[in-house]
Amino acid sequence: MDIERVIAALAPVDVVGRAPVEIADLAYDARSATAGSLFFCVPGSTADGHDFASEAVANGAVALVVERPLELDVPQVVVADARRAMGVAADEFFERPTEQLQVAGVTGTNGKTTTAFLLYSILAAAGRRPGLLGTIESRVGGERRPALRTTPEAIDLQRSFREMLDGGDRSCAMEATSHGSELGRLDRVRFSALVFTNLTQDHLDFHGTIERYFDAKRRLFTGARPPAAVNVGDPYGRRLAEELDGRQRLLTYGFADEAELRPEGLDLEPRGARFTAGGLELETRLRGRFNVENVLAALAVGR
Repeated sequence: MDIERVIAALAPVDVVGRAPVEIADLAYDARSATAGSLFFCVPGSTADGHDFASEAVANGAVALVVERPLELDVPQVVVADARRAMGVAADEFFERPTEQLQVAGVTGTNGKTTTAFLLYSILAAAGRRPGLLGTIESRVGGERRPALRTTPEAIDLQRSFREMLDGGDRSCAMEATSHGSELGRLDRVRFSALVFTNLTQDHLDFHGTIERYFDAKRRLFTGARPPAAVNVGDPYGRRLAEELDGRQRLLTYGFADEAELRPEGLDLEPRGARFTAGGLELETRLRGRFNVENVLAALAVGR
């Protein structure tokens, strides 16, 4: 891809040493930079990618995305936020894969992994040929891979979406984390549907406050406004549903009288649960009320 396409997509503050360059790959780790790659100098909490730019160039990087110009003789695209620029550039480089791939995201403190696996099974049974991105593993084009991060960095995420399409996948069930939202990893992911499971006191070491944590989840729903399934049996889910009501397609679920999908005739047993929801008679080997919520979440986002 010509670097001019990246420049047009990023609308940078400046371009230093502008020259015709062909981009063959994207990298944010200098050790993984290869011939023809565009290297993103991302500042982190313990290390700054700008300090490794010379190593990336030595490994073959032909251009840089920086927050400040460096004394290196390669084109440098200057942006305000190199981390967020990764999502925009990766979406463009991998030819906007989520315009074709149906992505169903699961976000919340608890239940993401179980719900994502349930949703994967629903998509598979419906003939949607799904991929999977989650905490335990990824499934890309029928290949099982270990999960390195629940929500990968934007470059790795968009690469996975492209590999799914190239491998024959037509949909994807994925865990969408608050870290992924806060750090811009989920920027440019076009969700076909998104489910909110719940919010509890967790990850405050990263977000600082429960309100910032909630806002990281909330912005996934209020940005591009995907069709949303929301657990109104959870207090933060109720807040979210009230905000979304009337603004976008919304389906509510949970242990709440006002939920559109709720467990009726619930029979909790040591070997699982039986109940009716949305006109369907359901039986699961997953035990406990929290797993009833997970089944409802998968049903809701599937709908």
